[in-house]
Amino acid sequence: MNDRKLFLPEEARQLIRGGEWSKPTSGLANGYIQANLAVLPKELAFEFLLFCQRNPKACPIIDVTEPGSAIPVLAAPGADLQTDIPRYRVYRNGVFIEEKADIADIWTEDMVGFLIGCSFTFEEALLENGIPIRHIEEGCNVPMYQTNIPTVKAGPFEGPTVVSMRPMPEKDVVRAVQVTSRFPSVHGAPVHIGNPESIGITNINNPDFGDKVTIKEGEVPVFWACGVTPQAIAMHVKPEIMITHSPGHMFITDLKNEKFSVM
Repeated sequence: MNDRKLFLPEEARQLIRGGEWSKPTSGLANGYIQANLAVLPKELAFEFLLFCQRNPKACPIIDVTEPGSAIPVLAAPGADLQTDIPRYRVYRNGVFIEEKADIADIWTEDMVGFLIGCSFTFEEALLENGIPIRHIEEGCNVPMYQTNIPTVKAGPFEGPTVVSMRPMPEKDVVRAVQVTSRFPSVHGAPVHIGNPESIGITNINNPDFGDKVTIKEGEVPVFWACGVTPQAIAMHVKPEIMITHSPGHMFITDLKNEKFSVM
């Protein structure tokens, strides 16, 4: 297989749709925005959109589909949200029921898809600045944790903020903040640096989502708001049905990272 960094978005989505790529998408089709997915019935769509608007660090909106449509017109008009993500998760009444390779059999005419910015987008900029990305080095998924940082309520939607964590040498932390601050539409600057217990994480070696990574001596854990937050919200709010991406298995858009960068 060719270097995954060099795939164009449509090539990467074709591999995913054909079942040839079922792994996390970090580092796939570099240079293009990756997005989290949340799918809800249209009667909940406005209040969820309001929730995202009130919580832009965790849930920065990239695109929203028309009710019943699985086509993200702004993000990738040739794509299909039913098939173009490596793994999906289905929650019913707040309970994680199953993981699926596609959701065409459960997509209904009243569903609305939300694409939410993903921190994988700014990882390319971190790497270009010589800042290591441990989960890429170790070939695993980024670790993610539920925190005690509350979200701002909208309608029935409320619950804890989920964060992703990347350890790095202390000397790189300031530069990492500067680099990621340029991407406010994909979570932006970290929400916490250092002691995980300060934000309610009691065991950093036991993430709620994703995989454990090595934290080397002298390194500092750095935490960013994460688009997996809607999955924590689903477990808290318990809507009849909510479909999301499987953590780390993102939707690759046609939008270039540079368009979401603030210089």
